[in-house]
Amino acid sequence: MIIFPAIDLKGGEVVRLAEGDMDRATVYGDNPAAQALIFAEAGAQHLHVVDLDGSFAGRAENREAVEAIVEAFPGYVQLGGGIRDAAAVEGWFNLGVARVVMGSAALKDPEFVKQMAKEWENGIVVAVDARDGMVATEGWAEVSDVPVVDLARRFEDAGVASLLFTDIGRDGLLKGCNVDATVDLARSVDIPVIASGGVKGLDDIHMLSIHADEGIEGVITGRALYEGKLDLATAIAMAERA
Repeated sequence: MIIFPAIDLKGGEVVRLAEGDMDRATVYGDNPAAQALIFAEAGAQHLHVVDLDGSFAGRAENREAVEAIVEAFPGYVQLGGGIRDAAAVEGWFNLGVARVVMGSAALKDPEFVKQMAKEWENGIVVAVDARDGMVATEGWAEVSDVPVVDLARRFEDAGVASLLFTDIGRDGLLKGCNVDATVDLARSVDIPVIASGGVKGLDDIHMLSIHADEGIEGVITGRALYEGKLDLATAIAMAERA
């Protein structure tokens, strides 16, 4: 199981939001590349990076910060936020991003996302972000009437690398990961699932690791790391044992 430390970008700074609300941002640093190196030194081989401004704008808004992270980090960078056309996808892969996360596009233009998955083998991650079980898009500002499982099933046999499942109501609040909903999703599809939202400590890592063989590929954690609730090296060791 993979631990993905999160670097969320807003105005070039490293932040964490509460429930995806841009007005509830906590700033943890002004040097994203330096933060990436801190995670690397703790043993991280993967990063999850989000261009928060881009999620709302529908285009890259923190390109310089992302470029600096990719250049500095020796492992794999997974990037999301406003990636909604083929030129953006190609541009990020050419820059050195390992995987691209697509959420709004997955709901609104699934055939396009499937085409990208064919062109970029093992490079496309579909974000299935849930508010009360329904898919949310546009930086989580819009909630659809599509159940998470229904959206996920649209991409079976499409070649996507994994599904990124976030319980928005827990994100950035240290309430604990919604393990039950994550595992239920993993059992419902034949696509690996990455857990996200609410991780508060090692208990979450342990509970998810128990279900690693049921399709849980990894877990994203942010605020718990920044606030010292979770030791990254310990979490990585636990996940590797799974």
